[in-house]
Amino acid sequence: MLGHSAARQEGRRLVEAQFQVDPGLIPGGSDRFKRQVEFLLEIDRLKHTFRQTILLDRSRHENSVEHSWHIALAVMIFSEYADMEGIDLCRVIRMLLLHDLVEIDAGDTYCYDEQAGVDQHERERRAADRIFGLLPRDQAEEFRRLWDEFEDARSAEAHYAHAMDRFQAFLHNYFTQGQMWRQHGIRRQQVIRRMQPVERGAPLLWDYVSTLIEDAVARGYLLP
Repeated sequence: MLGHSAARQEGRRLVEAQFQVDPGLIPGGSDRFKRQVEFLLEIDRLKHTFRQTILLDRSRHENSVEHSWHIALAVMIFSEYADMEGIDLCRVIRMLLLHDLVEIDAGDTYCYDEQAGVDQHERERRAADRIFGLLPRDQAEEFRRLWDEFEDARSAEAHYAHAMDRFQAFLHNYFTQGQMWRQHGIRRQQVIRRMQPVERGAPLLWDYVSTLIEDAVARGYLLP
């Protein structure tokens, strides 16, 4: 659900979008359509948010849009390993396409940076209020519910979404010979703890992750 300020404003914007669409050019002068276009333009900014994860060719860091795209495909590829039959894959994909939009305002918080993680939830909650608040009220509330569902990780769909979110980044770390793990001095137990959602949401993938963690230690990609 939206924050209290959004509810009080009866669907008015929390803040203006970065790009203002000329209402005189909107078919029928529809404010709803204007807000949807402005939201679409606003989320383009996520392409400029870079993560700690590097591309497999190690040429640069991936951005958050690339991360979301890659996970959405992973959901389809590995769906047979989800921990629950009849899972709503469309809902999972929608969650994953929405969950990182808050990084437009909050930035990417490195998962092993405990100090940066202290206020992460509050920063991202404020970002969700602003960004989803750009949409018409019904869509803002729907998208925010999906974002909250992912954050709360209580549904089967959210469990699988979290598993895929962790799995994608883990594979990049392993198949780049632990470059970012080594750069930050990450240890085996930290990765095991970080990857727990995979065990809950996709147990067979957890078996693979566990094997790769031990192999990463043996190869020197990861500190014991």
